[in-house]
Amino acid sequence: MASKELLQAQFTDATDELLRMLQSLTQEELNTVPFEGSWTAGQLGEHLLRAYGVTEVLKGAVEPTQRPPDQKVEEVKQLFLDFNIKMKSPQAVLPQASTNDKNKLIPALKIRVEEMAEVLENYDLSMTCKEFAIPEYGPFTRLEWLWFNTIHTQRHIHQLKNIVKSLRVVTPEDRK
Repeated sequence: MASKELLQAQFTDATDELLRMLQSLTQEELNTVPFEGSWTAGQLGEHLLRAYGVTEVLKGAVEPTQRPPDQKVEEVKQLFLDFNIKMKSPQAVLPQASTNDKNKLIPALKIRVEEMAEVLENYDLSMTCKEFAIPEYGPFTRLEWLWFNTIHTQRHIHQLKNIVKSLRVVTPEDRK
């Protein structure tokens, strides 16, 4: 089974890197479309903020799991860390704003990260969450949800690095 310690380390590394990268951007950079077909860094952050709303599911109704609690982690990892695959985000977690306020987005992300860290530290991760399931996967355990968010964040860090690279190479005049 994927250990709680490994999850804690990867979760912390991913969320720290995400927050550090977003913090490094100016308000203008956060809201600049880096290349055609891309979200802005702010929209990427908003998307993750919306996805991190799963903390309500993690703290909600659960039941004992009748399978290995980490059974779906490897499948999620294989899919989400394949950067050659272009994915479509579910409507519920699509960014809604065309511009994001850095001074609101980053503190909101920090709160959600802290909420997930609290679940990781204090809840029984082997329990299956009953209040929401991703259709393609079915119900996740708390452990799988936390791995999902970690892996999902790792995927978006990869994208954010491309966004930042593009922003730092292209001059504002080039984007017009």
